[in-house]
Amino acid sequence: MQILIIISLFLITVYTFGFGVTLWKEKQKIGALAVFFLTLTIIILPFFSIL
Repeated sequence: MQILIIISLFLITVYTFGFGVTLWKEKQKIGALAVFFLTLTIIILPFFSIL
């Protein structure tokens, strides 16, 4: 079950980061920065709650 959680979080992180890159390329810098911050939160938050 632990491996399933880690894989799911990894896939969500990659997808969200990719969305941030897409926003950055479309010259929406503020939105991209917000999405990158969300990605960072997705990476850090599980260490306090799930894992």
